Amino acid sequence: MSFAIHLFILVVFLNRYVFGLWLRLVRGRHLERRDDTYEPTITVVVPLYNEGPSIYDTILSLVTLDYPPGKLDVTVVDDCSTDDSYAHACRAAAAYPDRVRVLRNPTNMGKRRGITRAVRASTAEIIVSVDSDVIVYPTALRELVAWFTEPDIAAVGGRVHISNPNENWLSKLQTIKYYFGQEHLKNLERACESVMCLSGCLTAYRRTVLVEVEAVLEHRNLAGVEIKYGEDRFLTHQIVKRGYRTRQTMAAMCFTKAPTTLRGYFNQQLRWKRSNIVDYVVGITDAWRLHPLVCLNYLSMLLLLLVYPIVIATHIAHHQFFALTTLHLEVVALFGLVYYVAPSVRALPPWLRVNPLAFLPMAVLMPVAYLLLTPLGFWTLDSSSWETRGHGGPAAPPPPVVQPK
Repeated sequence: MSFAIHLFILVVFLNRYVFGLWLRLVRGRHLERRDDTYEPTITVVVPLYNEGPSIYDTILSLVTLDYPPGKLDVTVVDDCSTDDSYAHACRAAAAYPDRVRVLRNPTNMGKRRGITRAVRASTAEIIVSVDSDVIVYPTALRELVAWFTEPDIAAVGGRVHISNPNENWLSKLQTIKYYFGQEHLKNLERACESVMCLSGCLTAYRRTVLVEVEAVLEHRNLAGVEIKYGEDRFLTHQIVKRGYRTRQTMAAMCFTKAPTTLRGYFNQQLRWKRSNIVDYVVGITDAWRLHPLVCLNYLSMLLLLLVYPIVIATHIAHHQFFALTTLHLEVVALFGLVYYVAPSVRALPPWLRVNPLAFLPMAVLMPVAYLLLTPLGFWTLDSSSWETRGHGGPAAPPPPVVQPK
């Protein structure tokens, strides 16, 4: 059993870190094709729920992005916020009446249906989804649309940076985690142009494709229970399932505030865990449609989700948790070293970088999260909460000195 588990871990590691990097190097020139002259009409859609005054600054940052004003508008969809978010959004719309529209759902319908409503109201060629607590880098829209070089490229995602990287030990840890999640773990999917989860923080879609999958999004459920979370992962999967290509560019950047308390962090991880469970379990029947390596990665992630908590529990039962933690610490230390020497990290301004030692607590947080949140995720699949992080949103950060490609 031990040999089988170690072999499985080796396969997961090779597939995620080695094969993906190799494919990207082999297909580098093909993946770099872009069209900087493409300027489609864009509607930026912002689902809103309880963000308070910060939504005003978010909207103003969007209408002043580096893009032709006549081709850019913003639609905010308030999902019956219980605070004053709607009033602040309306205040921003009053400042830009020709470019900002604020809609309010009649009832709390969830983020997914809010986005769908905004898509119906738009006539733009491209829909850009932006979370309500996100600050978008000025050139991000141009970087996103430049990668729509062929009709079957349906979605392009951007790079998410932490806007408060050095606030405390937890935000530092997540800064490194975000780095690996975007620059390494998606290498394989990026090389195959089948990125399976494009973040709701910043992703551009062809509106015609969103209209095509609207019915599936509207009736999303699991065993008759409506699912309102993980809309970005589910939407991306539905797009890839229909034969479209999905891309991600590191040059289209946005900034989001990381949770700085354990409660906020675990709430976020629980939401993501539910999304992973639903996506992997429901999507397993369509995995064969993917590129063989992407399919292998997809199935191995499902197996890891199910097996890893059992491995942790077994080690605890045999009084071997310290040995397991030591192994995790060695691996996490290696990852911290990779982060420290990575050229793409060194190219960032100092305020966006953190000390690599900040990643060490992940040696404990990761097994604890898998052990507790995986079964809890299964138990709470019917949750309909937005599970916002309870912050007022980030202040606009100073612009990075260098945009990593």
